[in-house]
Amino acid sequence: MPLKKINIIVIGATGFVGLDLVKLLSKHPNIIIKYLCAQKNIGKKIQFFDKRIKKKLPNISKLSDVNWSDLDLGFISLPNGGAQKIVKKILSHHKIKFIDLSADFRLTNPKTFKKWYGINHQAKKLIKYSKYSIPELTKSSIKKYKIIANPGCYPTTIQLPLVPLIFNNVLNLKKIIIDSKSGISGAGKNFKNKFTHNNIDKAIQAYGITKHRHMSEIDQEFKLITRKNINYTFSPHLIPTFRGMLTTIHLELKNNYNASKILKIIKDFHKKNRFIKVKKLNTAIGTGDVINTNFCEISVCESRYKNYIVIYSSIDNLVKGAAGQAIQNMNLLFNFKESAGLL
Repeated sequence: MPLKKINIIVIGATGFVGLDLVKLLSKHPNIIIKYLCAQKNIGKKIQFFDKRIKKKLPNISKLSDVNWSDLDLGFISLPNGGAQKIVKKILSHHKIKFIDLSADFRLTNPKTFKKWYGINHQAKKLIKYSKYSIPELTKSSIKKYKIIANPGCYPTTIQLPLVPLIFNNVLNLKKIIIDSKSGISGAGKNFKNKFTHNNIDKAIQAYGITKHRHMSEIDQEFKLITRKNINYTFSPHLIPTFRGMLTTIHLELKNNYNASKILKIIKDFHKKNRFIKVKKLNTAIGTGDVINTNFCEISVCESRYKNYIVIYSSIDNLVKGAAGQAIQNMNLLFNFKESAGLL
């Protein structure tokens, strides 16, 4: 039986995330890349931007040159607001599905989107056709949706260890402290324009202290589980490395729970999830083992204080935090092997 293949387009192919997408998709057994689109450098080869990509692929083209009826799936890796306009225009005339790597379809309430992102949602009627999807938490439920909202990198590192514990009602939900550190690639190619701090590519910098945009999706997803607001503190930082993300979560446990029991809950929850590696108790982890992979490592550690623990969660922000997770979502959407193109 011939291998099922789908035709895809990558929009925003020359950004940090877009290039990782193209690199991974170029080796995927079920994918035919029909178009690579960007706003600039039309006609150039993708290898001009990333020499890691060896396969001969279409040159960079304009969206106006795309034959949408020839496509099964579109990956959109554009600044917030860009995907809404494209999806609104295309979905009414074509059967293509989209995986959006921006925040455009992560929030189910357009008023919440306006509050956090400062722009009006241009495709409100399409939100009901979209699904926010961390693959380990959604699985096959995404298949009926036309638009898959790929999660943010910070929320990915936070939800993968915390959701199992919230489900099992083992935490004091009023005492959650989250500290995350990301490589500078998380801010995109124009990071030096977004951050005016001195030596941003050589220094550690806290930012988004009171209102980081990713809080909105964390709030939304936690509320879906608990039906109430969860009090947590979230402190994001940029660190002087290109890629990688490490999140540290301080938790107070309910009585009768300790670090060993928490470890078992997380291991049991993720036992069938290929890309989650739950380490032994009190294992010191960092980003070194997950760089350029779609894996998330989780470590549960004891605290010096009774009923308190610390959880560490590490990913590559450009892969499991973006491009790899998008491909994992695609694999679920089209009934491919979940790990296809990612191992």
